[in-house]
Amino acid sequence: MTGDALGEVLALIDAAAREDGQPAVSEQGRLQLRGGRREGVRHVLLRAGTGALAGYAQLEDTDPVEAPAGELVVAPTQRGNGYGRRLGRTLLQLSGKRLRLWAHGGHPAARHLAQSLGLTLFRELRQLRRPLAGLDLPEPALPEGLTIRTFRPGEDDTAWLRLNAAAFAHHPEQGGLTQRDLDDRKAESWFDPAGFFLAERDGELVGFHWTKVHAGENGGLGEVYVLGVAPGVQGGGLGKALTAVGLRYLAERGLPTAMLYVDADNAAAVRVYEGMGFRTHEVDLMYRTES
Repeated sequence: MTGDALGEVLALIDAAAREDGQPAVSEQGRLQLRGGRREGVRHVLLRAGTGALAGYAQLEDTDPVEAPAGELVVAPTQRGNGYGRRLGRTLLQLSGKRLRLWAHGGHPAARHLAQSLGLTLFRELRQLRRPLAGLDLPEPALPEGLTIRTFRPGEDDTAWLRLNAAAFAHHPEQGGLTQRDLDDRKAESWFDPAGFFLAERDGELVGFHWTKVHAGENGGLGEVYVLGVAPGVQGGGLGKALTAVGLRYLAERGLPTAMLYVDADNAAAVRVYEGMGFRTHEVDLMYRTES
């Protein structure tokens, strides 16, 4: 995906996001648009009779177990012409009728499209938010022997990737991040190692809280971007302590609100976050073909 086509697709995604209130293509999908060819990633461009770009779809087939994952978006001015169905059917064909399809925001039109393609709902990803003004969290209580420091780009890359893979072994999207994926994120304008916190014990990384700042109107938005704890350390309160460290950092930056994503069926994590004042703001839904 290069040249004029790349610019057209990014402009279409931005126009649709302004119309819908959020991007129909995830951060990972947008990163995969740039930087040249990526193994297992395919792009579909749909043009109207005038030649104008009417829709875009992406298919990622990099997981050795799960079905390929797809995302699609139709230009706001081209909706109502059946283009969403055409893109969806193309993704089904490219995936061998073994597809997982995101509906970010769970809008009624996206739900209807998924159902018309014969897909069934199987995952709900919640976006939670809480205000940061007047944040009143107790001093983070770290398990004995642990210290907190910030990420050192280049020096910590390999150790962090290893910890991330272990912490998210059950989560193919996050746990499968590679050096290229990390480099993509470090190259983004929002990346700031000052907000990337690492928990260390005897020189070994055992947990992390990577925060992200979304610039924008009303002072911006802080995000609990990724929070992970090594399997052998889970259950000892480190995750909650790291969450508090990151939220304090975001509050000190003057950001009015914090957000995070969590799977609805992760009851333990939902309880922890709700106990820290987070509430559901919106949901992303994933549909799939019957296995």
